[in-house]
Amino acid sequence: MNNILDIKTPAQSEASAVKSDYGLDSHGLMNLRMAYWNLPTEALYEEISFRREARISHLGPIVVNTGKHTARSANDKFIVKEPTTENQIWWGQYNRPFSPDKFNDLYNRVQGFLQGKDVFVQDCYGGADPNYRMPIRIICEHAWHAMFARNMFILPQTNEEYRRHIPDFTVIAVPSFKGIPQIDATATNTFIALNFAQRLCIIGNTAYAGEIKKSIFTILNYLLPLQGVMAMHSSANIGKNGDAAVFFGLSGTGKTTLSADPKRSLIGDDEHGWSDEGVFNFEGGCYAKVIRLSPTAEPQIYATTKMFGTILENVVYDPVTRLIDLDDESITENTRASYPLDYISNAVPEKMGGHPKNIILLTCDASGVMPPIARLTPDQTMYQFISGYTSKIAGTEVGLGKEPEMTFSTCFGAPFMVHHPSFYADLLKRKILKHGAACWLVNTGWIGGPFGIGKRISIGHTRALLSAALSGELQKGKFVKDPVFGFEVPTACEGVPANVLDPSGSWPSKDNYMVKYKQLAARFIENFKKFEDGCPPEVIKAGPRI
Repeated sequence: MNNILDIKTPAQSEASAVKSDYGLDSHGLMNLRMAYWNLPTEALYEEISFRREARISHLGPIVVNTGKHTARSANDKFIVKEPTTENQIWWGQYNRPFSPDKFNDLYNRVQGFLQGKDVFVQDCYGGADPNYRMPIRIICEHAWHAMFARNMFILPQTNEEYRRHIPDFTVIAVPSFKGIPQIDATATNTFIALNFAQRLCIIGNTAYAGEIKKSIFTILNYLLPLQGVMAMHSSANIGKNGDAAVFFGLSGTGKTTLSADPKRSLIGDDEHGWSDEGVFNFEGGCYAKVIRLSPTAEPQIYATTKMFGTILENVVYDPVTRLIDLDDESITENTRASYPLDYISNAVPEKMGGHPKNIILLTCDASGVMPPIARLTPDQTMYQFISGYTSKIAGTEVGLGKEPEMTFSTCFGAPFMVHHPSFYADLLKRKILKHGAACWLVNTGWIGGPFGIGKRISIGHTRALLSAALSGELQKGKFVKDPVFGFEVPTACEGVPANVLDPSGSWPSKDNYMVKYKQLAARFIENFKKFEDGCPPEVIKAGPRI
């Protein structure tokens, strides 16, 4: 905010009360009007309201509109190509190289732009495990982005801890600053530029808060695997007997919904590491997709949409009654709620668990042919993990339409993977074999036909299958070998109809089903060709056969 009249804001008197000794001049940020350090949520509410950044909805959540960008701008992410990291980065579609000189010029312009303006600073950590925790700093133009950082990352516990905080990585988010492609060599006015040498990420011309979250995830995805920690785009929970489970999947496949199981304790909903000690959450909060959220199917997540401290991003509300409408997609399909993890009643306070006994790969098959659950061998798990087949759900990235878009997103999170996929796959396979985890492919997509003809598998059926798999009951039953992919499909599960377990039974014609299934298998085979050079032969053989 550019406070030209120098009006005193609600939290101005407390702006430096919880300040780090490692000041903003260390980042080259000078001549600011005011820096608001580590304000608590209550003070941020006052600043957000004073600055008219958002509105307060029924029972207290703030409702914010992110403007033009209601999803990630995947094509505007860059990584600076410099000597210390360039040989370890998987350059290509998702990791576009950026010149060090251009980054410095761009950052200089950002530094000049912020002079005379207010900024909000939140000092946090990425990673719940103290052995792998990374101190981070979020510097942002908007008070609500500071509140988002408090919701999403892990917070210091004492004033002394805040005072001594020195960030290993800093993210600076300035939505009102536009890049100039002709000057900055950006693709558009929008940019997310990471520099591993300088431990700095700068974001411009987008208010979508997911860019802050995923920038930290991308950073951890690069640094932690170098220490032998598997970085995972996954949710995780733990049973009453201490049996942890990990759910890999892209946005819209059910990571958040399925891990928020009332019968199990939640470790986290989106980003985790798997170290030699076990699984740990990267974050301190959840960033759930809430379009058409059901109070019966997803009661715990639904409850957060009526809690003070929740941020509702691009959710439609009535300005008179302040009631929200979670079914209204007029702004975007990608409506979101950001809230602290402890808003989920059965969340694990430590955000850590043991080694997972079950690994679940979530896919959303919009062609309607994949079984709802299948048991995988370790090599089949590697094949599916490297393939990362799913369907992108409307709104999660800029440019997606209303129909799901078939995609192969390697490691179930290609936009956030910095190393080559084989690096992550090898690390995952070694951990699966060492700890004896059972592996499953779970389809949360369509049955009875493709999108537009069939219907989406009910959450109830998916939960019943997962419950049986996680408890070990499903392992005791009979399985049949899938004729195309070779994985094993259960023939029965209590509470799940036979025509759901065998998706061919829900199609009007089994011949049409098999044609469509083989077409999907052909897509798998064609996609995997680009990974064959770096893959062991046993993993290549674990794919489908036509």
